[in-house]
Amino acid sequence: MSITAKVHIEHERLALVPTLNSLENIQIRVITQGTTDPGSTTFPFFIEYHDRDELETTLDMDATVASYELVDETGETSIYYIEHTPETQLISTVVTQVNGFLIHTETKGNGWLVRLLLPDRSALNAIWEYSTENNITLDIIEIYSNEDAGGESSFGLTDEQREALQIAFREGYFNEPRDVSLSDVADELDLSSTAVSGRLRRGMRNLVAATIAEHTQTHSD
Repeated sequence: MSITAKVHIEHERLALVPTLNSLENIQIRVITQGTTDPGSTTFPFFIEYHDRDELETTLDMDATVASYELVDETGETSIYYIEHTPETQLISTVVTQVNGFLIHTETKGNGWLVRLLLPDRSALNAIWEYSTENNITLDIIEIYSNEDAGGESSFGLTDEQREALQIAFREGYFNEPRDVSLSDVADELDLSSTAVSGRLRRGMRNLVAATIAEHTQTHSD
């Protein structure tokens, strides 16, 4: 069962992180390619910054940049092909090795926000292990299954979350005003109110991530 995961990664030698940390308000994203050579160290980047000379001076000093070529420029936006140095930390290699795809990759904070399409959860585990072995900080922000075995969308819900949401909905917990209390739903599930509250909250978060959030790009501090 394929999964989609959004992760945030940080490491001082991740691609272009020195440039990201040197220039205020710079925005960078990787231009998605249909296929990627697992050993490739050259990628196209879309860069938004107001001063090209300052940008290229910073790229010259960036320890993760071996060379770069300006392909196109319009106003404050530019497209560069950038080759990385051997010391650069890349997760694209391990993602390709596990038959995954980098759907969207953009800078966020001091690292990269990456949306991955992976064949299964073991592929995500492999990426996690690779990151740990290479001292890359990897935080999983969202993860959900794209389809369940029967072809019906699972919206990233676990069986427990689905059951809790269904019971809460059926009993009127989401009505205004509520027909039942959280403790009533907890009694139905034979769980504590605290456990059910967390299960409902995580389930609703996964529903939003798999539906509304997938069609609206948001940026939170």
